[in-house]
Amino acid sequence: MTVQTLLNDMRGRLAQVARGTRARAAEKPVSMAIVIAAAGMFAAGAMNAAEMARLQDVAAAHEASLEQTRREAQREINALAARMGELQAQANRLNALGDRLARGAGLDGGEFDFDRPVGLGGTEPVSDMPARKLTDGMQALDVDLAHSGQQLSVLEALLFDRKLEQSAMPSRSPVASSFMTSGYGYRADPFGGGGQFHRGIDFDARTGDPVMAVADGVVSYSGVRGGYGNVVEVDHGNGYVTRYAHNSRNVARVGDLVRAGQEIAKAGSTGRSTGAHVHFEVWENGRVQNPRQFLGDMGVSRQ
Repeated sequence: MTVQTLLNDMRGRLAQVARGTRARAAEKPVSMAIVIAAAGMFAAGAMNAAEMARLQDVAAAHEASLEQTRREAQREINALAARMGELQAQANRLNALGDRLARGAGLDGGEFDFDRPVGLGGTEPVSDMPARKLTDGMQALDVDLAHSGQQLSVLEALLFDRKLEQSAMPSRSPVASSFMTSGYGYRADPFGGGGQFHRGIDFDARTGDPVMAVADGVVSYSGVRGGYGNVVEVDHGNGYVTRYAHNSRNVARVGDLVRAGQEIAKAGSTGRSTGAHVHFEVWENGRVQNPRQFLGDMGVSRQ
């Protein structure tokens, strides 16, 4: 058998098989369609599975990106909230300081009412504020609060110095509920020996009545001094020294820090005196002054 014969034989067998296949397909068309559809569905299913896997990967990447963005935004919000808390605490401190200064300075309500909300308004359209502008605004507010705090601190120091100065200024009577029995200046000598210059003011008192400092200061002398009898002197640290004489007993000692209204002696009639009273003098930078100009709380009656 030659090669050509074999080729011819194979062609014949293939043609026979093709005719048989077409015949069977003609006899069972539905079965063949099912086979073909199944093959198509299998191919489509394979393609859909691959596409679904790709879409799932894309969705997972988007979800991860959104979660990262959310975490970053939350970190910014937390940082802004912490900064806002610091600014609020600083504002509360300044409000408390301003309220204390206003009350200390004797100012009433109105613009110094730190609990009243401040009126605001505006007619321009509203839009979302960028985070950067909010951060810049908070930084500017921080600068303003720091500047205001410095100004209030300076004002507080000035008011404190002023209060200290006022507290050290003679401004009250050394005896409660009393009256003057002899004024400052030239007068007849109470013992009938002619005239004399009276360097202070005499206040009516009963033996044992409290003698009080007329301002804050430090006791610079406590003892007996000639015709003054028992004497207490208080140095107020601003050039002023006050003297309290004829005491039955001195209560304060040298070096004691005394406050205005604090008892420093007991009234009496020691020294050159005709009866129980308090002799009071004011000295400014070594020169005697009329005490009347410094006294505010003179008292009007004995209790």
